[in-house]
Amino acid sequence: MSEQRVRRVVIAGGGTAGWIAAAALVKQLGPLLDITLVESDEIGTVGVGESTIPTSRRFHQMLGIDEPAFMRETQASFKLGISFEDWTRKGDRYFHSFGQIGRQASWMADFHHFWLEAQSQGFGGHLADYSLELNAAASGRMEVGAQAQVQYAFHLDATLYARFLRRLSENAGVRRVEGKITRVEQNGESGFLRALVLESGARIEGDLFLDCTGFRALLSEQTLQSGFEDWSQWISTDCAFAVQTETAEPPVPYTRAIAHQAGWRWKIPLQHRVGNGLVFGSEFLSPEAARQQLLDALDGRPLFDPRLIRYRTGQRRKVWNKNCVALGLSSGFIEPLESTSIHLIKTGVTRLIQAFPFGGIGEAQTARFNAQARHEMEGVRDFIILHYHLNHREEPFWERCRTMAIPQTLAERLALFVEAAQAYQAGDDLFRVDSWVQVLLGQGLAPQGHHQLARMMPADNLRKTLDTLRQEVMTAVKAMPRHAEVLKIYCPSPL
Repeated sequence: MSEQRVRRVVIAGGGTAGWIAAAALVKQLGPLLDITLVESDEIGTVGVGESTIPTSRRFHQMLGIDEPAFMRETQASFKLGISFEDWTRKGDRYFHSFGQIGRQASWMADFHHFWLEAQSQGFGGHLADYSLELNAAASGRMEVGAQAQVQYAFHLDATLYARFLRRLSENAGVRRVEGKITRVEQNGESGFLRALVLESGARIEGDLFLDCTGFRALLSEQTLQSGFEDWSQWISTDCAFAVQTETAEPPVPYTRAIAHQAGWRWKIPLQHRVGNGLVFGSEFLSPEAARQQLLDALDGRPLFDPRLIRYRTGQRRKVWNKNCVALGLSSGFIEPLESTSIHLIKTGVTRLIQAFPFGGIGEAQTARFNAQARHEMEGVRDFIILHYHLNHREEPFWERCRTMAIPQTLAERLALFVEAAQAYQAGDDLFRVDSWVQVLLGQGLAPQGHHQLARMMPADNLRKTLDTLRQEVMTAVKAMPRHAEVLKIYCPSPL
């Protein structure tokens, strides 16, 4: 164990990752720490992460953030899920919604088993009929407040989000230092980081360093050589173009993920503009063709030229190495699908707060942290691969995704669902049973059996129960105001 007690925390890099870390640390541990964030206005950030998942709401509550104020300042809109279009084959569409599908009928079997039993008897409709969030999204409706029944997340401007968190952090005592990092000093014996040396000559000393320098991984990789585990054998995309456009229509409360011949395209509506991007595998589509394909698909006028982002999918072998913790893109990257990047930053800093090494950094502590980070990233990785692997498209990109060998952990999940419609969520898994079921069925994987507990319910009772649930969803959705109306009342963003 390092004998040096940890009080001085230095965050290398700002952007979304840096300011999320700063805001959380100063809120939870502020009086115990001296927190400094180093960033340069001359260094750009990726800044295209414009979509979140419902865990962001709980994180904001932990920070004491006023939701309407946050949404106004980040031009945010609401998100109830993701519409997947053309993923299994051209013309197909399904929805991955937040919230619970149906109602838990028994502790021994999830709702979808009862629905599958109804299907086997010729009734029950579509699984989508039992999702409040899906039907609200399809109708362009939304509700907020203490009585809100829907689970929701946000579409937001990542640059404005970092600015919002920066103000909160600085007001709470975080010190920001402007400047480019030119050198990282290490202890000659232990290899622990000692200080960041800036272009100006200033030295920023610390006991614990957070690497939020993005894909450069200046501290964790360039300095400490923590290693990188490449996942490109499973994820065939390696590039994305991103561009913002003027709003051409009222914002809908969901993200659109539209597959194309070599990847997919996103459309994320904020209050006053739309975030657009095209993810692709450069082996199957040239950057020039991808750029033009994105421009041709835009509905509104572009606000700048599309920016090309190249990336490697995978994870850092040691997220916590010596006295450095990598967060955000420095720790690894899968790809934008399912909007997990901002979530992974928040869970990373939350784990750090829970295991903060006040008395010194120990091997058991860092090993546990790294094991948790690895498990979380691998779970997200498998969920992302699932979308690509189960497809019936004919293009070379999709054929590769369909025929490639997949991680054993995912193969076991698929086999379990095929055999008995079983899906599961371990205690530290991100995606719920309902998420797995929606995507597995949406991608066309049909189970051969289901739990027979549902057969113990008389058919008339099962039919009546499902009819009642569908009616409850329809009634609740009809009572909701329009998404655009909620934005105008709850969190209108100034032009």
